[in-house]
Amino acid sequence: MKRWSVTLAGLVLGAALGIYAGRAFLQGQPPVITAVPKELTSYRDIVKKVLPAVVSIESRAKPVRTRQRRRAPIDDSQVPEEFRRFFEELPDQPDDEGPGRYGFGSGFIVDPKGVILTNFHVVDGADQVEVRLLDGRKFVSKDIKADSKSDLALVRIQPRGPLPYLELGDSAAMEIGDRVLAVGAPFGLTGTVTNGIISAKGRALRMNMYEDFLQTDAAINPGNSGGPLVNLEGKVIGINSVIKSRSGGFQGVGMAIASNLARNIMQQLLQNGVVRRGYLGVQIQDVDSPELATRLGLKEAHGAIVTRVFEDTPGSKAGLKSGDVIVSLAGKPVKDGRELQGVVAGLTVGKPVELGIIRDSKPVTLSVTVEEQPQTFGSTRVPQPRIPERSRDSVAVDKIGVEAVDLTDDLAETLGFREGRKGAVITRVDRDGLGWEGGLRRGLLVTQVDKKAVTSARGLHDLVEAGSLDRGILLRVETPQGGTSYVLLKANADAQR
Repeated sequence: MKRWSVTLAGLVLGAALGIYAGRAFLQGQPPVITAVPKELTSYRDIVKKVLPAVVSIESRAKPVRTRQRRRAPIDDSQVPEEFRRFFEELPDQPDDEGPGRYGFGSGFIVDPKGVILTNFHVVDGADQVEVRLLDGRKFVSKDIKADSKSDLALVRIQPRGPLPYLELGDSAAMEIGDRVLAVGAPFGLTGTVTNGIISAKGRALRMNMYEDFLQTDAAINPGNSGGPLVNLEGKVIGINSVIKSRSGGFQGVGMAIASNLARNIMQQLLQNGVVRRGYLGVQIQDVDSPELATRLGLKEAHGAIVTRVFEDTPGSKAGLKSGDVIVSLAGKPVKDGRELQGVVAGLTVGKPVELGIIRDSKPVTLSVTVEEQPQTFGSTRVPQPRIPERSRDSVAVDKIGVEAVDLTDDLAETLGFREGRKGAVITRVDRDGLGWEGGLRRGLLVTQVDKKAVTSARGLHDLVEAGSLDRGILLRVETPQGGTSYVLLKANADAQR
């Protein structure tokens, strides 16, 4: 009797452990346990490999009174304040020429002959830089090659012998959750190493014209700019560049330029000293929702909306217009703006190719010849728009939380819109309204509602009132510089842009 009790208890225990474990128990075999990889207890071997090739960079700018600062590649007002480049600016140190600007960042050696990769904003405007290695050696260099549109730069030093260096890895092979190390000199503390994971891939912040950021939670702070983000093989898969922070210090969100983007830039800077790119000469907006796609005559959410066509560019010569949606180029589909940039970059300059667009919900094919992008293209700072004053003539459009006035010739001249332009200028936006959520701001000109022309503030009101927020109301808005955006406002979801 006692023997049966033991057996019954064993059966109950086997059932509690699961069907497979129960069967193994009945067959007299131990249960199969899935092997769990052992936790890496130390990064010491990786760090020993990486640290000697990481450098600190002190940049010395020209005296302020004789130096004209280079302009940012994009309008700085477009960048949220909580995004900061972690480059440490040091107090000015007077000399015989007058005050200049000092800064401190990081970099890493990519060639044993003395080639160093870093961020453009670390060396921007510098007369010369002082490079310091982990072993204490110092080098002063004026040999600086930079590409502001990707925020990357090369510094060349002249060592007496070969230097330790790092290889660029494949950033595309990294997956969310992969462990990484960030190396650099935060707050001037050279040789600092922190660890974390890849938190996201393919981030775009609109800080540079050409972007592909890896997001990481490895701790990075001012002074880390230009330092490497390495995988567990010790290969560089990112160049630390930006943090998102409300305090100014690290808060768990850091961005590194993907190594695959950096590799192409580095090769061109080494070979030519500059980066040569093809271009269309247009500004674009992604088709980022099925609702917006439907309203533009697309079957699915893909493509790049042309929001502005610059004069005397390949796009203008091909006949592109604001509002066209680019869906293919040279026989390759275009998913979004970043993919369009990639296709354009791979085209042969001077060779005509087919450009597939959707115009007024109909497919159209154009012929475009890509030209070499001027070095100054995209480097002009966009001026801040003038803000119109509210007036007694303002018309309230309560349905979307805005007020607007007619664009008269006098107002157009004041705000910078071209003469003869018609529409409704936004003079107030309710921060709790759908318009604010969708990106509407004072000074923008509304020219269409659901593809119907807006010629006055009252016309804007009437067309919005006739529209359906359940279906979505599509607004076309313009800036004084000629840029165009499409804003889709819906009542049952966050406004989409």
